[in-house]
Amino acid sequence: MDVLIYLIPIALFLGGLGLVAFLWSLKSGQYDDLEGAKWRILEDDDLPEK
Repeated sequence: MDVLIYLIPIALFLGGLGLVAFLWSLKSGQYDDLEGAKWRILEDDDLPEK
């Protein structure tokens, strides 16, 4: 039971760290264009010039 004294704060810290990373990704626009990535992979803009 003594190990819980260490594990609970570590778990809370890691959970908070994950929450901060998720909020940062939301603020930086990571999820703004969910549809565009699947269409950009199909477009072939790197065609060689003739």
